Amino acid sequence: MRILGLDVGDKTIGVAISDPLGLTAQGIKTISRKSKKTDLEELREICRQYEVDTIVVGLPKNMNGTVGTQGEKVIAFCEYIKENINIPLKMWDERLTTVAAHRVMLEADLSRSKRKKLVDKIAATYILQGYLDSISK
Repeated sequence: MRILGLDVGDKTIGVAISDPLGLTAQGIKTISRKSKKTDLEELREICRQYEVDTIVVGLPKNMNGTVGTQGEKVIAFCEYIKENINIPLKMWDERLTTVAAHRVMLEADLSRSKRKKLVDKIAATYILQGYLDSISK
């Protein structure tokens, strides 16, 4: 059982994968977005390579719980994934995951350029780990 975690943005998609037991999440890459079709092909290849059985996508919500413009874009992309990849997809509230990712990298004293390259992958790891923790209880 492998679960894929995604942090979908306009320019990049952070990608994380669970261990085979579904206990821990590890960031594996950041996809630079080119087109929906190209992004989908890269996700399909990752799903095949890791034998993914569930996809968890971070849903950006406003602090009051409503879904804004970015959330609507993510929902639309998730519908596209569902139509083209036959793997169950779940949405996970991602509020503050990017903030947490930045905080961890600042504490690690990473340079701004390194933080920019890693933030989406780390946010995807936070999203996936939150989901894994919720299903293990």
